[in-house]
Amino acid sequence: MTDLPETPGTPGASQGVYGISVAAELSGVAVQSLRLYERHGLLSPTRSDGGTRLYSADDLARLRRISELLSAGVNLAGIARILDLQDDNAALLADKRATSGKAAKKTPSN
Repeated sequence: MTDLPETPGTPGASQGVYGISVAAELSGVAVQSLRLYERHGLLSPTRSDGGTRLYSADDLARLRRISELLSAGVNLAGIARILDLQDDNAALLADKRATSGKAAKKTPSN
């Protein structure tokens, strides 16, 4: 979700590094809400070997989007559908870019 360049030694945007209390503080969302969102399938934080939830920068961006939609009056079922559609759209765009890049490489230049 985030387009930040990765610096050597820093975690990738999708790597879970924040515990639930840190993620709650960074996102401004209560810990119980984070658990609720996970139960509803809105978030899927990674888990440590011991079972601790680990949130990534991508998860924090998703939490911001969830908060925006809640503020707009969308219920959790609606948010789940919107996020699924946005995820599908992003995957289609990535596939299109990958396919377009391959087609451009195959096209002979004049």
